[in-house]
Amino acid sequence: MLERYLIEDRVEAGCDEAGRGCLAGPVTAAAVILPPDFANELINDSKQLTERQREALRPVIEREAVAWAVAHVSPAEIDRINILRASILAMHRAIDQLQVRPEALLIDGNRFIPYPGIPHTTIVKGDGKMLSIAAASILAKTHRDEVMRQLAQEFPGYGWEGNKGYPTRDHRDAIRRLGITPHHRRSFTLLPQPTLFDLSDDTSQ
Repeated sequence: MLERYLIEDRVEAGCDEAGRGCLAGPVTAAAVILPPDFANELINDSKQLTERQREALRPVIEREAVAWAVAHVSPAEIDRINILRASILAMHRAIDQLQVRPEALLIDGNRFIPYPGIPHTTIVKGDGKMLSIAAASILAKTHRDEVMRQLAQEFPGYGWEGNKGYPTRDHRDAIRRLGITPHHRRSFTLLPQPTLFDLSDDTSQ
């Protein structure tokens, strides 16, 4: 069972992001305030759960949370400000949308730009330690997956309904065949440069 709070009797919002390592699509963040007595032994770091488990937990979190919000930062914004700043911006946007103002923020990871007027604590691997951060990781992941499934219908052939924009072999093969879309992050290495080993393999065939 994860920890319910860092400091008792304080309104804490857990924050996490999803999609930081993707080649396409937004980076998405969630902020979640859970009730003090909230308990759910199934909630964990979203990466430790199956897609079916995450999707089943999403409505539970959204129904039971005191407040929750999800926000996105687009590929164009990512290219302009870099992925770290974009991830933090997505968290700030999610916090902006909370209907209840938290007294403190619990941030997954070790980097954050202070949010005006609210103290924060960064927690490395926080999504596997704090219940509110784990809940945020589930909402960020499921909402981003939903966006990628929608984009997969608009841009078929890239496998986004399955790879969700991550740098899988099928995704990169599709980029070679079909080119890039407006949803690709141009500041990322979409296609790795061939190594000398790769070139020697090609010339020997």
